[in-house]
Amino acid sequence: MTNKEQFNIVHDGLVVLAPAKINLSLLVAGKRPDGFHEIETIMAKVNWFDKIRIERGEKAGIELICEGQHWAPQGRENLVYQACELLFDSCGKSADVKITLTKNIPAGTGLGSASSDAAATLAGVDKYLRLRLSRKKLSELAAKLGSDIAFFFDGPQAFCTGRGEKIKKICKIFDFVALLILPGVSVSTKRVYENYKHETNLYEKLHTRINGFIAKNRVDLVSEMCANMLQTSCFDLHNELAKLKTRIESLGFGQLSLSGSGSSMFLIVDGQDVEKARQYQRKLEEQIGCKSVIVSNNRW
Repeated sequence: MTNKEQFNIVHDGLVVLAPAKINLSLLVAGKRPDGFHEIETIMAKVNWFDKIRIERGEKAGIELICEGQHWAPQGRENLVYQACELLFDSCGKSADVKITLTKNIPAGTGLGSASSDAAATLAGVDKYLRLRLSRKKLSELAAKLGSDIAFFFDGPQAFCTGRGEKIKKICKIFDFVALLILPGVSVSTKRVYENYKHETNLYEKLHTRINGFIAKNRVDLVSEMCANMLQTSCFDLHNELAKLKTRIESLGFGQLSLSGSGSSMFLIVDGQDVEKARQYQRKLEEQIGCKSVIVSNNRW
């Protein structure tokens, strides 16, 4: 599978790709004094993208248009609009820009698409208007918008801690092909965390094992653990996802992992075998009727 460039000039506009991410592991260390949860997660960008087109606007200020096969909030409710507005405020500048978001990745699936859209907007508007902000400054702005947005300026794979904003890049890239399962269920990250019940012993066991693999640059072995401590909470709220996971695993593909707080799940395909992934995809569609996408690790 080929990887596309993130920035492309099209006519008089700039098209920016915003990749989805999956969580190869996700541990919850406990609840913080500020009410948020401390997490430890390995995130990996994949080559499935939303698209953001930036061009000169015919209307005053920021004009946001949302299109594509999936819903996205309009106007100031959208992180794309907020990112552009924050960027202008931080620079003390303004411009008439038209931003068109093509939503290919569904929200509420644990794939980080809204966060990725925000990061792509910050980077894209900066590039389009030649503001020349540093990567550090863009990351600082990203952190004001959401915990995991800064990851999309880094990577393509990283070990993230804190609320997700503390990022340690993984230099030895884990190459993979994955079958990404899309159940058509929107999951609220807020509700999953509110429903979460901490398991100290499980955390300590997984933490020790995963950190040992990271020290040896063996992210592949981490992915085989299928460790996501939010899974129980997610499945408590959405029992249909637990049942779907059991049905799919009964087909003999292997063990599925939940991405983020759900609802998407993924299977790392042995040997980066794209043809095997296609076979799994066909079988999944025929026997269960569930939508899926074949992805690989992104290169940027």
